[in-house]
Amino acid sequence: MVKLIAGVVGIVFCLALLWGAVAPRTAETPDPVAKYHLAPRDVSWQNDNPGGLAVFGTFDRAQLQRGYQVYKEICSGCHSLKRVAFRNLTDLGFSAAQVKALAKQSDVASIDDKTGEPNTRKGIPADKIPGPYANEAAARAANNNALPPDLSLITKAREDGPRYVFSLLTGFGKPVPADWKVPDGLYYNPYFRSLNIAMPPPLSADGQVTYADGTKSTVQQNAKDVAAFLTWTAEPTLEARRRTGIGVVAFLVILTILGYLSYQRVWADLKRRKPEMLPAE
Repeated sequence: MVKLIAGVVGIVFCLALLWGAVAPRTAETPDPVAKYHLAPRDVSWQNDNPGGLAVFGTFDRAQLQRGYQVYKEICSGCHSLKRVAFRNLTDLGFSAAQVKALAKQSDVASIDDKTGEPNTRKGIPADKIPGPYANEAAARAANNNALPPDLSLITKAREDGPRYVFSLLTGFGKPVPADWKVPDGLYYNPYFRSLNIAMPPPLSADGQVTYADGTKSTVQQNAKDVAAFLTWTAEPTLEARRRTGIGVVAFLVILTILGYLSYQRVWADLKRRKPEMLPAE
């Protein structure tokens, strides 16, 4: 009886597999976004080491400082950078005095030591860069219920990283397809996954930022600089990690060569001996 039940179950299982293989498939609903969505533009940065191996790429410190300036003057009004402290900006080439001055320009939430009441104070280098809103509710209330993402890890959280950021920032103003509707309060951007984005164009014209180093300020330059800066915020140890990787590979290559030479030397005498000279088993 048990064998009969097992046989019936096996036959039913085989028939189910056969039906799944030959049954007609339901037609897939075409994605209405796919035909308008654009892949990120092909842009390169110094840390990509264009024309060579990416492992040798390093950050352009001047570009990182310009990118921080773009973030501070344009992006910080809506987006936070809560994983970066002011003191980390020394890695961008700012001096300790400059970092201290940058921190003082920000008000940081604190607690009054005497009364215990919430208070604010001037920032110090050890503080994290404060965001524009006190909490998520305040952020949504100020942005029509849309939540501006924190930018600390944005280039790691999005496919194509800095290229996506650059493309998104420069993708506003494209013609809207005739058969596509953009709801009120949203903006069309073909590089955004759903095409309709709540963020208004942050880089709307050339000259929004006056660079301290005299670099010509254009929308393209601003977008490229801030994308480089956000790459650094997501991977501040990128250069050190690459140097470590190069050292490890070099060590393994040298170790392999030494191992081979040792092998040759140890077994050289045995290879020269005649078979009859070898020890009997």
